[in-house]
Amino acid sequence: MAKVYLVGAGPGDPDLITVKGMKSIEKADVLLYDRLVNEELLQYASPGTEFIYCGKMPDQHTLTQDEINDLLCHYAKQGKVVTRLKGGDPFIFGRGGEEAALLSEKGIDFEIVPGITSGAAAPAYAGIPLTHRELSSSVTFVSGVDPKQDTIEYWTHLAKHKGTLCIYMGVKKFPHTCDQLIKYGMNPETPVAIIHWGTTTEQKTVTGTLETIKDKLHQIANPSMIVIGEVVRMREQIKWFEKNQLPVISSVI
Repeated sequence: MAKVYLVGAGPGDPDLITVKGMKSIEKADVLLYDRLVNEELLQYASPGTEFIYCGKMPDQHTLTQDEINDLLCHYAKQGKVVTRLKGGDPFIFGRGGEEAALLSEKGIDFEIVPGITSGAAAPAYAGIPLTHRELSSSVTFVSGVDPKQDTIEYWTHLAKHKGTLCIYMGVKKFPHTCDQLIKYGMNPETPVAIIHWGTTTEQKTVTGTLETIKDKLHQIANPSMIVIGEVVRMREQIKWFEKNQLPVISSVI
């Protein structure tokens, strides 16, 4: 029976996909997957599964979102089971909401399979708890690529935020982000961590403060998760993944 599964593949470590996500891969006739999906997961698809790469890099898309939408509808209308495999969680900066709305509009049966978002997983693998009883009681996830956010009201709101701030897709514009947060009231000594390819064997973490981190951006690249807040200080005590398996690029805060 035709159905589309919008599946979160998790942050990179293939072991972090959910059981339901894995089952959705196994039953797929057609599997559309993104750039940040660990390709090890594709080996669990059934023989004869058709694979379609939908990878998107900054300013460089293999397929447009409209083309992806058309493919989802096209294969579903052929009576096939379609699995749309997305990095992280489909509803957190994954355009899963757009795809689900379209499928609903077209009368196509679909199901959402949540995944572990990199905003939670990358800090955890870097030894940074997003919340801590003494340091942070809230978390804010924001996109670093939306130009509509570049307003006085937006930066004032973020700068006054007392919890943990996680920025997706924010490396390119991070110098501007640091300048704006400081300008509108955030303490320049606020700790910052940038985690590259979190949860994978390529994971690398750079730490500093809002004031100093800009000088270290040459050590890091996309894809990376940015974490801002006092919880970053916990890394030196509880980091576990890199300490046991990988070299660390870090600085004392």
